[in-house]
Amino acid sequence: MASFSPAPASTPPEQTGDKRYTYYPTALTVLTLVFFMWGFLTALNDSLIPHLKAAFELNYTQVMLVQFTFFGAYFLMSLPSGWLVERIGFKLGIVAGLSIAGVGALGFLPAAQWHNYPVFLGALFVLATGITVLQVAANPYVTLLGPARTGSSRLTLAQTMNSLGTTLAPIFGGYLILSHVVKKASEVATMSATDQLLYRTEQAQSVQMPYVGLAAALFLLAGFVWLFHLPKLAEKTHPDEAKNYSLMDALRIPHVAFGVLAIFFYVGAEVSIGSLMINYISLPNIGHISEQTASHYVAYYWGGAMVGRLLGSGLLAMLDPRKLLAVFSVVAGGLLITTMTTHGNTAMVSVIAIGLFNSIMFPTIFALGIERLGPLTDKASSLLIMAIVGGALVPLAQGFLADRIGLQHSFVLPLLCYVYILFYGLSGSKIRTMPETTPPAP
Repeated sequence: MASFSPAPASTPPEQTGDKRYTYYPTALTVLTLVFFMWGFLTALNDSLIPHLKAAFELNYTQVMLVQFTFFGAYFLMSLPSGWLVERIGFKLGIVAGLSIAGVGALGFLPAAQWHNYPVFLGALFVLATGITVLQVAANPYVTLLGPARTGSSRLTLAQTMNSLGTTLAPIFGGYLILSHVVKKASEVATMSATDQLLYRTEQAQSVQMPYVGLAAALFLLAGFVWLFHLPKLAEKTHPDEAKNYSLMDALRIPHVAFGVLAIFFYVGAEVSIGSLMINYISLPNIGHISEQTASHYVAYYWGGAMVGRLLGSGLLAMLDPRKLLAVFSVVAGGLLITTMTTHGNTAMVSVIAIGLFNSIMFPTIFALGIERLGPLTDKASSLLIMAIVGGALVPLAQGFLADRIGLQHSFVLPLLCYVYILFYGLSGSKIRTMPETTPPAP
């Protein structure tokens, strides 16, 4: 069993300008392409959800199974992903993640052809498994590409490309997925056999073609990363010492345990808002627009996160990340209260603006959650990635609320999530205990 000691009062070596810590700008540039792809794939669900809701005539709870399946993979596959990355390294872990995601994207071919909702969910699970491997490998790798003091800033900068992917995905999905009008089953039944076949083919192709293109891009990117030389950072992760630690050892450290919950609630809030935004904005008392047009406004939501991360990367290099996280959570909560209590343009603009203040939250919480952990970095990283399961459970819970109290009032759930993030910024992220330098032999 590993033991822990109080956090040292002295300044860590990396904060004193220790020359041992080197920046790797070229490697960081390559990693931004990976961040872009998983952001794009994740946000494309926001266009897929209204399409499947109409195509299979689902209620909000049923259609939120999309996010439940997608983000549930993070919880189920984080430990296997951590095991994989620990054995093959960061680089091959990234290659494996991209390849698995490519296989999942190809699964949309039979799912759309057979018009089968469970097969769609299965393909999403495989795709999300690939992204889980990417998260486990790439997030800690980026934080290790320089001094720990600027880890939040560096990860936020990389996440900017993730946000570019999430910004472009709703526009892409709006044109290719939501541009086709979905008819009700009763309407399709009145059509001739030839027209039914034509309709089914058009609907299948509206989903198949985007995901086949994405599969090709994922396989190409996997090949590019495999051929590219990425620096080995094993000496910073202490692989031999890490074998003597368990996940529970990491979870016993307060700022890790509180960070796991913070990631859970943050991802849950972000995904809930983005997933329901197209349906929300198209409501008669909010935007009163078509779902295809609403998808463009979702791009502004994710675009706000991109702009916020560009600005936030600079702010985090100068300001206390804990205080900045607290301020942004207060503003995001205020915007949610505004959208729940107003109508029309005010309600629409306030919910879209939340993206700007979501911007720094994930990279900041992640960097604070693995701060100064040494050999426990990989274990804490796996726990934080597992906490992304919040993106599965919170949207499902909000869908359940929306079916009963209305979509607008259901936003009280993500509001509560931001209240917890405020606590994490003000208190939960403080470093109280740390692992000792040399753990005992197993």
